[in-house]
Amino acid sequence: MNRKTFLTGLAVSAMLAVPGVALAEYPERPIELIVPWGAGGGTDAVGRIFAQLLQDELGTPVNVVNRTGGSGVVGHSAIAGANPDGYTIGIMTIEIDMMHWQGLTELTYADFDILAMVNADPGGLMVASDSEYQDAATLRDAIKAGGAGSFKGSGTGQGGIWHLGALGWLMSEEIPVENLTWVPSEGAAAGLTDMVAGGVNLVPSSLAEGRALIEAGRVKPLASMSNERQALFPDVPTLKEATGSDWTLSVWRTIAAPKGMPEDARAKLNAAIEAAYNSETYQNFMNERGFGLRWAGPEEATQIVAEDDANLGAVMKEAGLAKE
Repeated sequence: MNRKTFLTGLAVSAMLAVPGVALAEYPERPIELIVPWGAGGGTDAVGRIFAQLLQDELGTPVNVVNRTGGSGVVGHSAIAGANPDGYTIGIMTIEIDMMHWQGLTELTYADFDILAMVNADPGGLMVASDSEYQDAATLRDAIKAGGAGSFKGSGTGQGGIWHLGALGWLMSEEIPVENLTWVPSEGAAAGLTDMVAGGVNLVPSSLAEGRALIEAGRVKPLASMSNERQALFPDVPTLKEATGSDWTLSVWRTIAAPKGMPEDARAKLNAAIEAAYNSETYQNFMNERGFGLRWAGPEEATQIVAEDDANLGAVMKEAGLAKE
C-alpha cells in the first residue's frame, strides 16, 4: 500500500469515527423528472405540480425536462436508460403499453421500476346531445345491426388509445370492429368538436376531456369505462351497468424510475411521492382541472400496467394493428 492510499484510508476512517460526521444522504443534489410529452399538455401539468411538491418534500430541486418525440419513445427511453441512482425519475404514461406492440420500440413497462400511479382518467362513451342514441345499450344494438362502416368514431389518431378503447368495447360486445369507421383526430377535443358538428357518431375518450361540452349541454355521456362510477359524473353508469360489458380502460400516469435504484433512495422517493399525492395542493390541482385522482403503490401500479399491456396487446392483435 502506498502512502497516498494509506492516508486516504485513515481520513475516511476518521470521518466515520467522529460523532456527527457521516456520508451524504440521498438526495444531495437536484433530481431530474423527465416528461415524455410536450410542455402545456396534461402529462406536463401533472409532472410539474409533482416536481414542485417533491421538491418541498425532499428539500432539493426537482427539475422537469420534456423529452419528446417518437410517440413517447424518446422520453420513456430516457427514463429507462438513465443512471439508476435516484436522481432521474419520470412520468410513465399508458403509451408504454402500446408502443412495443406497434413496433416502435422493444421497451416495455418491465424495463422500469414503477413507484406509484398518481392519476387515471377512465374512457367513456359520448354522443352529441341531439343523438338518437340516448343510452349505451341502444347505441350498442345499433352498431351491431348496422353493418360495416355504419358508424363513425373519433378522439385520437388511428391506433391511438381511444381508438383501442372503442375497439375493446366492440370486441367485448361481440360486435365486428369493421362496423365502426375510425376518423383520426388530433386528440379528443377535435373529435368532440367533429361529433357535435355531426361528423361522427361517438367519441370514446375520457369523460373529463368532454366535461366542458357535457356541462354546456352539447354532449351526452352514456357510460364510463371504469369499474365504479366516477365522482365527477355520478349519474353516468359504468359499461357493466349500462350494457353488461366487462371492458374497462383508463389513461393513467405513473411515477417511474430506471431499474436498480438503491433501497434508501427508493424508500425516500416512495414516501415523498405518497405525501405529495395526499397533499391538499395536489388534490385541489387535480380536481380543479378535472383530472382523475388514482393512487396505487408500486406493486398495485405495476399489476395495473401489466394487465393493460396484455389487454391492449390482445385488442391490437385482433384488430390487425400490432406488428409481430
